[in-house]
Amino acid sequence: MIVFRDPAEIPAGFGPSVVAIGKFDGVHSGHRAVIDRARVTATDAGARVVAVTFDRNPLSLLRPELCPEALVSVDQKIALLRDAGVDAVLVLRFDEALAALAPETFAERILVDALGAVCVMVGADFRFGRGGAGTPEFLVEFGRGHGFTVDIVGDVQGGGRRVSSTWVRELLAAGQVEDAARLLGRPHAVRAEVVHGLKRGRELGYPTANLATDAEGFIPADGVYAGWLVDEGTDAGGYAPATRYAAAISIGTNPTFDDVPVRQVEAYVLDETGLDLYGHIVQVQFVARVRGMVAFEGIDKLIAQMDADVTDVRAALRSGG
Repeated sequence: MIVFRDPAEIPAGFGPSVVAIGKFDGVHSGHRAVIDRARVTATDAGARVVAVTFDRNPLSLLRPELCPEALVSVDQKIALLRDAGVDAVLVLRFDEALAALAPETFAERILVDALGAVCVMVGADFRFGRGGAGTPEFLVEFGRGHGFTVDIVGDVQGGGRRVSSTWVRELLAAGQVEDAARLLGRPHAVRAEVVHGLKRGRELGYPTANLATDAEGFIPADGVYAGWLVDEGTDAGGYAPATRYAAAISIGTNPTFDDVPVRQVEAYVLDETGLDLYGHIVQVQFVARVRGMVAFEGIDKLIAQMDADVTDVRAALRSGG
């Protein structure tokens, strides 16, 4: 898959392209339905599938007080779009200059001149250009004179509700990672470098891989989860062969000891001894929530609960992993 960070990087004659435009936050099942449709159209047209997205939520510039936390980082989004089957991704820097473009200028420079679009796919609520003046209906009319058609894709529904990044975010914030995975079509994951911590888990017999506090991806509610740790090695680009381990995952501030100032994501890898992950980039994938985070009266009770947690994690991974 090709990644462009600026339209100027796209070589002349790159098209024809079938272009799907959107924030693609989380690349959930609704997004993938659009991409699947684009792939079918591209096969018929002998074209490439290109996802056009942004380096941040436009609301972060336009209405920062309304901007939600992203489900995934830009790098995670690119990897997910690759896995969904797109041929190229154009990541546009959403700044004041882009926000100020007239819809006609945006469509001509990016869709026509840079990508050679033959079909453009957008959601019914898609808006672009200065003041949000660009609408799907505008694109339909513009496309008639510039050689492309427009496919306005309807929402994917689930449980009587539109599948959306907002819904996924709500579920993760409540710790409902299994329900979130159903909307995403995969377990939700956070990604970060493994760093040194207080090493308290090692003292308790459960050494953990502590993720750096700048982890990519939305961190679910505090608690203990069953999941997987995927070791990408020391290659920050994520291109090295990855190894997956079953893991018990803890999120929180270690209330029993009350000496961790910020929320910490840490993973205890099951059935592995001597595993050195320091400096490695890892993904932590959440399969099921085992329990909430609570403080225990004494080390013995904490260790007994950790023993029970590992048993519950094994059972959860057998049934849902």
